[in-house]
Amino acid sequence: MPTRHGGEILADQLLMQGVKRVFSVPGESFLAALDGLYGRNIENVVCRHEGAAAMMAEAHGKLTGQPGIVFATRGPGATNASSGVHVAMHDSTPMILFIGQVARAHRNRDAFQEIDFVRFFSPIAKSVAEIYRTDRIPEYVGRAFQLARTGRPGPVVLSLPEDMLHEVADVADRKSMDLPLQPASASNAALIADVISDSKRPLAIAGGSIWSIDASKNLGRFADAFKVPVATGFRRQDHLDNRHPCYIGDLSAGMNPALAERVVESECILVLGSRLGDIVTRGYELLDLPETGKTILHVHPDPEEPGRVWRANHSFAMPPGAILDELARLSPNSDRRRSTWLADCRREYENWRIPVKLPGAVQLSEIATWLSENLPETAILTNGAGNYAAFLHRHFQYKGYGTQVASTSGSMGYGFPAAISAKLQRPDDIVVCLAGDGCFQMTLGEFSTAIQQGAAVIVIVANNGMYGTIRMHQEMSFPDRVHGTSLINPDFAAFARAYGGHGETVTSTTEFPEAFERALDSGVPSIIELKLDPEAISTSASIDDLKKMRPHGVAALGRNSE
Repeated sequence: MPTRHGGEILADQLLMQGVKRVFSVPGESFLAALDGLYGRNIENVVCRHEGAAAMMAEAHGKLTGQPGIVFATRGPGATNASSGVHVAMHDSTPMILFIGQVARAHRNRDAFQEIDFVRFFSPIAKSVAEIYRTDRIPEYVGRAFQLARTGRPGPVVLSLPEDMLHEVADVADRKSMDLPLQPASASNAALIADVISDSKRPLAIAGGSIWSIDASKNLGRFADAFKVPVATGFRRQDHLDNRHPCYIGDLSAGMNPALAERVVESECILVLGSRLGDIVTRGYELLDLPETGKTILHVHPDPEEPGRVWRANHSFAMPPGAILDELARLSPNSDRRRSTWLADCRREYENWRIPVKLPGAVQLSEIATWLSENLPETAILTNGAGNYAAFLHRHFQYKGYGTQVASTSGSMGYGFPAAISAKLQRPDDIVVCLAGDGCFQMTLGEFSTAIQQGAAVIVIVANNGMYGTIRMHQEMSFPDRVHGTSLINPDFAAFARAYGGHGETVTSTTEFPEAFERALDSGVPSIIELKLDPEAISTSASIDDLKKMRPHGVAALGRNSE
């Protein structure tokens, strides 16, 4: 092999792994890595903040199933990027963060921007390591890709001492490895089918990562054949076409109370890829502890996950797609009682989608419904965190896998960088980001990145002049003591135009369709600002409604409402 410096070796390893795009904020601590990327067929998307760069990489991992790659510099660059690492860990997304580090001779001297990255990232990453030898770069990088993709996917962090990257070495490249998924057997599928067939009130929960278009279609075939209602996990609504007669809604923050009751009433729960965490189980309240009184069938790629909180009667350590491929082949043992159960669940979902009239000339529920009815089936919707997102989750119907890109960790600021990443990955598809005014301002600096990259995303900013979720809980917990939740906002439409993008302000629902069409036709990154009435605090209630519901507002809205 020719002699190469560490940055060149690293770049060649990325090429060997099939990497075509990385996200970064440049730093002097990894100049050799930037030099390695020079002239190689890898696009470097230069961002404005490391947190946003990491979120873009995480979104790339969500959409492709392959590790998203991000480069950040030491110290504050790394700590900024940690927000995206946390998203990847919580969302089970493959990602690799490369961090520049101080020279090896300066380690453990409290050198400029020095951090012990192994200690810092270990609680929020799947694996963390520092590469001390240039000739071991292929070994570490190859291992990082394996760890990020296998079992429960997640983020891997590699620290790169500056001098190590500048040194040269003669070392062979390490070829990419195929990682076969654990197969499912016909007997696994037969066991699940038998348990489902013996149940009058079964329910499936689809969630987690390692899904595909085929897995989604097979889920639909299996559910329809066996008449099993399917709920999706928080922000995993694209795992089954929401128009499918077996889809019954999402187990999310502020979930449909009727759906929550169906979980309680169910006799058998088939968990497909999801973790039974606090959001899915509404604060661990929907299932009894220590015994649920139900039959739980848990399919998850990490063998340590089933039984973490509730004991599974049967567990299967494999990706959901593997077992669904087998389940979709089976002939059902039909039961009229299951058909009635399914029909009731579906009807409750349809009723939940009916918009509730709230104060103000702009009805966010109607705009979400319009988007659902008018966007192409391949359109990608992204969002961060906030009450505004609940309108999207409740009223938009996702038609296919890979059309919802949202953070299950509840990270504010996620939606906009995720939208940019999605548009770069799928440039021919419409990409829409719904963001709150507080959420958007956390990463709006990336509008510059969108312009530079030609990523013509459409951002819909729900502007109510406050951190709405916190205000809602504040009204319920500390009535009439509003503090620290108000926002002063810019003219978002003017902001877009200042960068050379398209900007509009919508003051009534009827203005939105034409505003959206103009944004789409502009061919440039766009912002549509919605002027919302601050009283319209959630999908079901106004602030005045909350005051009337005290002291039972939390119960009336659902726990952990967005």
